[in-house]
Amino acid sequence: MAFRLRLVPAQTNIDFFRWQFLTFGFSTILAVLSVVFLLIFGLNFGIDFRGGTTIRTESTQAIDVGVYREALQPLGLGDVAISEVFDPTFRDDQFVSQVRISAQDGVESVTPETISAVEAALKAVDPAITFPSVESVGPKVSGELIKTAIYAVLASLVAISFYIWVRFEWQFAIGAIVSLVHDVLITMGIFSLFQIKFDLTTIAALLTIVGYSINDTVVVFDRLRENLMKYKKRPLRDLMNLSVNETLSRTLMTSGTTLVALIALLVLGGDVIRSFVFAITFGILIGTYSSVYVAKNVVLWLGVKRDWSKKDPKEVGSPFSGAEVD
Repeated sequence: MAFRLRLVPAQTNIDFFRWQFLTFGFSTILAVLSVVFLLIFGLNFGIDFRGGTTIRTESTQAIDVGVYREALQPLGLGDVAISEVFDPTFRDDQFVSQVRISAQDGVESVTPETISAVEAALKAVDPAITFPSVESVGPKVSGELIKTAIYAVLASLVAISFYIWVRFEWQFAIGAIVSLVHDVLITMGIFSLFQIKFDLTTIAALLTIVGYSINDTVVVFDRLRENLMKYKKRPLRDLMNLSVNETLSRTLMTSGTTLVALIALLVLGGDVIRSFVFAITFGILIGTYSSVYVAKNVVLWLGVKRDWSKKDPKEVGSPFSGAEVD
């Protein structure tokens, strides 16, 4: 007999609009607080954005990241990231690592004296170590990376809004964008409040959150469109509740199983990927919440075309309305 795990009953009848002003007010307060945190505390930019130096090391001895970190601890270098590099082309006795040191406050780049001190400290714990390359990222390059990261997030939001507009109606696109901005803004607010390191991997996490959240939202929107065609006389609010209830099991199962893997990575994955995993973990939680309590509320307030089986005589909405886009 097949065993089917369910986090919620197969059929639910939850009124997700019962506390709509409370939930939407809660989301608004979190978003405003996130902006305040960003303005007051800013973000704890990592080496990618602040500038710094990357030292590539090679050794014939196995690399112990913990020993390297302890060796550099007395130097008081601040944000230092150490990672081992794996490559199938390496020899059996070739062990490579990257030591990334952020620029200190008020200093544009890591000084040659600091680099020499790092090399001496690492040689003390691994006499076989060599330093084949030292690369620095200046503040100008870091500023360009920040701009590029912002452009990447904005471009993804614009592309998603166009996709939603084409597939559904402009009201759905606005609901989806409000939901995505809500997710990204609150995630950045958490990073600002707790001063979690914010680097290029965090940008990758934000883009992942955008993709994950819009996937959840599109599932709800798709079911809503089906129900709009099936129940032409039923109030829009009831159809939205029905659509969320019908997709609730799928939403919670997907989010729950993903979170199990992410929590394991968060606990056991180590410092190198911790900020990346934390961003995705929090993003999935807030993305699931916004799919249920934010996106559809915006669509309800804007109103939608009711009969999707006929062409809108007023031609309100997307010129592609009714087109099948898969």
